Amino acid sequence: MADASPSRIVYVNGAFLPIETASIPVMDRGFLFGDGIYEVTALIEGHLADNEAHLRRLDRSLREIEIPNPHSQEKWTAIQQELVMRNGLTEGLIYIEVTRGVSERDFLSPADLKPTVVMFTQAKSVRANAALSKGADVITVPDLRWARRDIKSTSLLAQVLAKRAAAEAGASEAWMVEDGAVTEGASSTAFIVTQSGEIVSRPLSHAVLPGVTRRAILRLVDERNLTFVERTFTVEEALRAREAFFTSASTIVMPVVSIDGQPVGDGKPGPLALQLRELYIETVLGTR
Repeated sequence: MADASPSRIVYVNGAFLPIETASIPVMDRGFLFGDGIYEVTALIEGHLADNEAHLRRLDRSLREIEIPNPHSQEKWTAIQQELVMRNGLTEGLIYIEVTRGVSERDFLSPADLKPTVVMFTQAKSVRANAALSKGADVITVPDLRWARRDIKSTSLLAQVLAKRAAAEAGASEAWMVEDGAVTEGASSTAFIVTQSGEIVSRPLSHAVLPGVTRRAILRLVDERNLTFVERTFTVEEALRAREAFFTSASTIVMPVVSIDGQPVGDGKPGPLALQLRELYIETVLGTR
């Protein structure tokens, strides 16, 4: 009997299409060179979480590699909302990718290329994350990435390898380490809470992505007059911390309970991380 379930609808260069029929040309520079930018926005109970901030970061990343932004923020949002509606999505993720466009394979490209735009949704339980009950195990890996990590590039091979290493170790995330200090997670921002109660995360620079969820969590920290210190920290310091956690659009705030097999704090999800997570969700839903 044929599957009567509706096909997932994706967006490619102005058209909403069934995913089975959507395609991009072989000569697209995103496919050939990773010459593109992406963003991911979470949808929580029908609410786009921090979407304006994600679209601002998309615009910044595009400008940094000199790809013209094909849409205004209002147009991007309208397409996202249409995609959500067509897929009947109430919770999950919305992915945007913009590449430099299509031309014969060459490191240099014509100046007048039209950017390629691809968007799709992924159904996922964002609010009720099953991993919260036990927290996340993390491993550390060398940071092998390029020098402009502040640009949200589609070139993610180092992160793919880090995630594979984490999965092989039975962990859910990898924290990347450079010059003895944690830079960030393979797909997240790393935080620790010291024994004195300081919340610590690395300063923004070309070395790390300016996390949108990081920024939102720090607003909550400031509202509650908690102490935030922007500095680097080592793996050893993280293992001595009261709590550790990471933030991202898809995980919001995830407590870290072990690093390289060694427990953090009492080895259970930290109360501050869980509190910040709930406050964030309440902010997105407008219930606080």
